[in-house]
Amino acid sequence: MNIRNLFKVTENIKVAEKTWRMVLEGDTESIKAPGQFVNLEVEGHFLRRPISLCDAADGKITLLYDVVGEGTREMSRWEPGHVTDVLTGLGNGFNPDCAAERPLLLGGGIGVAPLLLLARILVANGKSPIAVLGFNKAEDIVLADELRLAGAEVYVATADGSAGTKGFVTDAIKAHCLPTEYFYACGPMPMLKALALGMECPGELSLDERMACGFGVCMCCSIKTRSGAKRICKDGPVFAKEELIFE
Repeated sequence: MNIRNLFKVTENIKVAEKTWRMVLEGDTESIKAPGQFVNLEVEGHFLRRPISLCDAADGKITLLYDVVGEGTREMSRWEPGHVTDVLTGLGNGFNPDCAAERPLLLGGGIGVAPLLLLARILVANGKSPIAVLGFNKAEDIVLADELRLAGAEVYVATADGSAGTKGFVTDAIKAHCLPTEYFYACGPMPMLKALALGMECPGELSLDERMACGFGVCMCCSIKTRSGAKRICKDGPVFAKEELIFE
């Protein structure tokens, strides 16, 4: 169920070269699963901004977002006390009830955001998650420390080799001989395609796509799947690997 509510900013700080962390206080009742997202109203912009949930607890949500345009640039100017209209409970998230004892949590760039809440839930369920985070360079790294504190084993890969394994998350998996029983992934489409085609184990992928309404009415984020057309915002953003078609 989607809920429209007012949230108040309690923290909004820069945590990497182009990445900000925002904490908002409000009604979190409709948030049911890691991997869901919220849609924030930004004054002066017709369309809301869909942002993945990074964490949610005690009436607060945490968001990570990259400043990439005018909307997110305006968000970066919000100070504590700023109030914004937020749609919560959007999308279908990750299913944390996998059978694997050491599931992989694979994130690329800002796609690492939804892995924190997922890691917390997996640890609470007695699992030992392994997070592999991919970035372009060391200055882009976010959430590694928070994931360690949540109980996950963490590895980093950077495209330029400035931190961790040089290359991509797939290179770090091979370099550290990590188990591949089950995986959860969120990141840019080339990364997700490589994982879907290259990982033999089952998994779940969170797709990142432009959205308008955010709740399935406008159909602008429709994709083809093996079970017909699906809307990323309503039927996703998380899909089973086996359901997706990569050409």
